[in-house]
Amino acid sequence: MKIHHIAIICSDYKISKKFYTEVLGLNIIREVYREERQSYKLDLAIGDHYVIELFSFPAPPHRPSRPEACGLRHLAFSVENVTEKRNELVKKGLHCEDIRIDEFTGKEFFFTQDPDQLPLEFYEM
Repeated sequence: MKIHHIAIICSDYKISKKFYTEVLGLNIIREVYREERQSYKLDLAIGDHYVIELFSFPAPPHRPSRPEACGLRHLAFSVENVTEKRNELVKKGLHCEDIRIDEFTGKEFFFTQDPDQLPLEFYEM
């Protein structure tokens, strides 16, 4: 029917929480610390649409390679204005790749990455 959410495991919870909430502007739905797992679980939304579970675990393994490892390749966010979003993220200190044009749709997009080098794409609506 639709994707319910995407789960991300981070290496530094405080840094990733700040990145996803303050830099990207996602809204916190709920935050729970699970003592038995020594793990935080942060549910995040775009507007009121639940999209990401951010987890912390003690000593998670690093991503094997970027970006062509098996598994999740990248997350893509729809934005109204690609140039404005890129400028906003650059002002917040992120390294953003140059804007490209999708050869099939003609729409603009660019990539950056989260604190654990998970590639993030911002794609014109």
